[in-house]
Amino acid sequence: MYASRKILLTGSLVAVFLLLLTVSSKAQRIPRTVRPDVLRSKSGALGPGANKTNQPGDTTRGPGFEQRDDLADSITISFKYPDSLTRHHIDSSINDFREYYSVPPGYQTLGNNGNAAYPILFSPDKVIGFDPGFHAFDIYKFTIGNTRLYNTTRPFTTLNYLYDYLSKEQVIKVLHTQNIKPFWNAGFDYRLISSPGVFQNQNTSHNNFRFFSSYQAKRKRYAADLIVLGNKLLSAENGGITDPALLSDPDRKRRIAVPVNLGNNSSSTYSVFNSGMTVGNRYNDFVIFLRQRYDLGKKDSIKVNDSTTEYLFYPKLRFLHTFQYQESGFKFIDNFSSFASALSDSVFFSDYYNIHIKPQAKNFYFYDQWNLVSNDISIRQFPETKNQAQYLEAGIRLENYTGTFTKPFIPQDIIEIYPLPPVSKSYYNAIAHGEYRNRTRNQKWDASLTGSFYIAGFYASDFSIGASIQRFINPKWGTIKVSFENYNRSPSYIFQANSAFNLDTTSLTKKENITVFTFQSVNKKFNLMIKNTSIANYAYLTNYYKKDQSSDLINITQGVLSTKNKLVGHLNLYSDFIIQQAVSQDPIHIPLFYTRQRIAFEGNFFKNLNLSTGLDISYNTPYKADHYSPVMGRFFPQDSITVSNLPTIDAYFNFRIRSMTMYLIAENLNTAQINKGFGFTRNSFSAPYYPTAGLLFRLGVRWFMVN
Repeated sequence: MYASRKILLTGSLVAVFLLLLTVSSKAQRIPRTVRPDVLRSKSGALGPGANKTNQPGDTTRGPGFEQRDDLADSITISFKYPDSLTRHHIDSSINDFREYYSVPPGYQTLGNNGNAAYPILFSPDKVIGFDPGFHAFDIYKFTIGNTRLYNTTRPFTTLNYLYDYLSKEQVIKVLHTQNIKPFWNAGFDYRLISSPGVFQNQNTSHNNFRFFSSYQAKRKRYAADLIVLGNKLLSAENGGITDPALLSDPDRKRRIAVPVNLGNNSSSTYSVFNSGMTVGNRYNDFVIFLRQRYDLGKKDSIKVNDSTTEYLFYPKLRFLHTFQYQESGFKFIDNFSSFASALSDSVFFSDYYNIHIKPQAKNFYFYDQWNLVSNDISIRQFPETKNQAQYLEAGIRLENYTGTFTKPFIPQDIIEIYPLPPVSKSYYNAIAHGEYRNRTRNQKWDASLTGSFYIAGFYASDFSIGASIQRFINPKWGTIKVSFENYNRSPSYIFQANSAFNLDTTSLTKKENITVFTFQSVNKKFNLMIKNTSIANYAYLTNYYKKDQSSDLINITQGVLSTKNKLVGHLNLYSDFIIQQAVSQDPIHIPLFYTRQRIAFEGNFFKNLNLSTGLDISYNTPYKADHYSPVMGRFFPQDSITVSNLPTIDAYFNFRIRSMTMYLIAENLNTAQINKGFGFTRNSFSAPYYPTAGLLFRLGVRWFMVN
């Protein structure tokens, strides 16, 4: 069975690779520049829009002309995020594989791609109002905030495939976008993360899809953005290994032989598109987002020729309506696959959750489900006619949502476990919000002031305010930004008595207050950030299920520095440093120091070869890393175990030839040891009893295609 699966997975890799080779034969080539936002024309010249931002509906370049010039054979791609004014361009740089991987740089998982993860750089929850409280899998989600709304003069497609030969991990990503008309773009996004993991019962299967479309009327008064997305996240939970000393057992070099606390010796099945799960978390999201706007202002036009007129419009007053519908489900389930599995799991639940399960039980689960409907009406006024980055906005939002909560009833006198009848609760919120923004036309100053206040409803008196000012000095010294944020938020709903995951049936009622001061300096030589965060009434888990709020004011000071230094010739050094300090008695435990160093040999060779190869080394100082609660899907502080690891060492070989990029990465070389036979068995730990994988060998392919 293992051999056939190996052949199947290897065959799928070859098939996808051959497919990419076939499709790419029709693709335009990407120039040897780092950014492929503008592709070379067939004649080799850059299109006339090469260094300009292409706004939606901009017919001064793109398919609005029929003349056969350089523009007809070039492509310009730009995108923006739903709540941003800035347009960005596609990044084809190859020096950092982590920028394209599903686990971002600076994050640590519980051992497998798709398992619960946390950032090394601490950041508190800043969501005011409704927050279900499940954030350990946020990095694997498609959201409205990270959706890109594109504008492109030609259909554009990217294909990504990643395969790990040793762990059988596979990641597939597909993006396609095109302008149906000069004023109308549409596209879709899909991602699959599938990995059986190295240890028992840590397999993952995440599916994300997203459809997006942006439209602007020909005369530019009306515009709309539509986003429909879904997330289906499945992560098995093994509760950690039973004894770290077993990692040194020469008979357990195959880590599947190391016993775990949950789902031990389970017979769960695994396939690329659907991974079976004995015990773990299933999270689901489905979101519909529609934002419409209509402008009043000054109209104008430019007659290009006898048959073409470009319409211009300078808004003075904008009316916006935003509708959002969301369904979310959060479920922890344990399907006992055998009598032995039920017996093993029952010990874990009895010891850590005070849940006593008879070994003959079949399964049990906890389930929170939410339905949300939100309507927002805003008015935006532009004081300066030709500067849409200066405006004053005011609005009101009404939220209606319903929660349904199901938890198990576990009688002590019978062996069956069955759920209690679901409990439903309905809530509403009324929110007033406003914003002032002023980015000067010379692009040197950028100031903003924002605020949201819950004036009525379940989360009444929650609020957030923010202010920032940014100044571009010059190309050498770059930009300096100073910002202030304050959040007054109710504890996440997982800490409320109604939640199925609240096992002690009491609620946390004090509002958390979070204050953040940030200084940033960004230029060509370095990026520097200094941040101070203060938290009052911090809500957290004290163990696997009990909760509390800190009575002390928590203060965290953080500094982040990123630099790029040329060593000699084609040899460069990329450096990231994090220093963060918290009081040891606080419930927030973080490493004092973290660094990531990338030594890279890179450059353009043989005309079409863009190469980056070298070592990626990261290290953080020992600290009492947070433990993890599988049922709650949350990390919690502990004071008994210090996690101390060797520096992580990865070797990589990345290159791009025209529109194709390949990534070859050998990860965790630091786990090699020769005691009791050579092997990569000196595992690091991401949390107490949660070792990370040994040697991994990932092969990734990324392909840009222009139709």
